Amino acid sequence: MIPKVYLPGSRTMITLEVRRRAFLTPGFASVTLGGPAVRDLEVAGRDQAVRLFFPREGQTGLRMPTLSNEAWIAQLLLVPKSARPWVRNLTIRRARRADDEIDIEFALHGDSPMSSWVRRAEPGDPAGIFDIGTTYRLPEHAEAQLLVGDETALPAILSILDGTQLPPTDVYLEVAAAADIRPVEAPAGVRIDWLSRDDADLRPGTLALEAGRRATLPSGRFYTWVAGESGLATSVRRHLVDDRGVPKRDISFIGYWRLGRSAPA
Repeated sequence: MIPKVYLPGSRTMITLEVRRRAFLTPGFASVTLGGPAVRDLEVAGRDQAVRLFFPREGQTGLRMPTLSNEAWIAQLLLVPKSARPWVRNLTIRRARRADDEIDIEFALHGDSPMSSWVRRAEPGDPAGIFDIGTTYRLPEHAEAQLLVGDETALPAILSILDGTQLPPTDVYLEVAAAADIRPVEAPAGVRIDWLSRDDADLRPGTLALEAGRRATLPSGRFYTWVAGESGLATSVRRHLVDDRGVPKRDISFIGYWRLGRSAPA
């Protein structure tokens, strides 16, 4: 079975600063973080995920944890909220080590702490990251692949599609609104099916799950990577295994977030 998460041999807390911000569509923005410490990040895969630390509104600096292991969580929760940063899980869209820069794309949701920070971010503002590994691992035996995700998985899926050595690939990518659909330059053999909810009352991941259930699966051995809201990830995997007979070992799935539950920090 494919291990759920690959972690590097060593990790460290990395403090950077905002260099640029750009709004890509009404629901997406990109923030470029930079600094010499980017070189301490071991980019291990196309869906490189990190914890992003950013100041709460009104904080003048960034108080990063000092522990570079999972004990950082307990350390952070001991810090009063007045000095504690926000923490969210994000995927690096691009890493440019030669320029000491990384790009992170954000799905903007109302006035959430993360979306509000992105909208007010300016060059020089502090931010930090901590590596939490990768989940995408295309097996050598795969003759094709299936990628399924909601808007939170969009940066990772686009990063995967940046690869040049891809088998025939079907992508089901759900976004909140049609205005968030954008042109994608992908290798030959990649087919992208964009799905837009538009209806605000529709549960995130619903359209991607329905599309996965209706999909004509590739013939031969194929690999599936599915990510996004927890219910989407587990439901797609369950359908493929229980209803389609796909081997568990050929599926990677990860819940980036859970509807109705906020991050502890």
